[in-house]
Amino acid sequence: MPTDHRSQVEELMADYRRSRERLADTRRDLAAVTATASSEDGRVRVVVGPQGALRELEIADDATQRMRPAQLAATIVRLSTEAARAAAERAASVLSDVLPAGTDPELLLGPPPEPVSRNDSRRIDDDADDEDFSDTSWLQQGPTGRT
Repeated sequence: MPTDHRSQVEELMADYRRSRERLADTRRDLAAVTATASSEDGRVRVVVGPQGALRELEIADDATQRMRPAQLAATIVRLSTEAARAAAERAASVLSDVLPAGTDPELLLGPPPEPVSRNDSRRIDDDADDEDFSDTSWLQQGPTGRT
């Protein structure tokens, strides 16, 4: 009794098409993942994508009058980290629907971003007296670096 290979091939092709469609849907869903974080006063807002990449940054016009540059920078870093963690959780949720049971989505996405402590942020002293090199040309310097 011969086996009907044609029906098996058609079934395999149908499974393949379904898998490709599911993969395309998952990629689309992952690309659409975003997360938003805003400062307590609403003056700074960030939107990040599924891997934590900054997609939008809104800074209120008066933020630079109310915050020192180092504070503003630290706020942006903190909000970006918070939003990236939320985006990573959403991306993991999208993947958990398609991964085999018991598979950790973090294996594909990597671990979520760690919070940055305030002391780890680079601070720039706004009041530092910087030497003025505006009249110096690096093209005229000799081998010792002096003009």
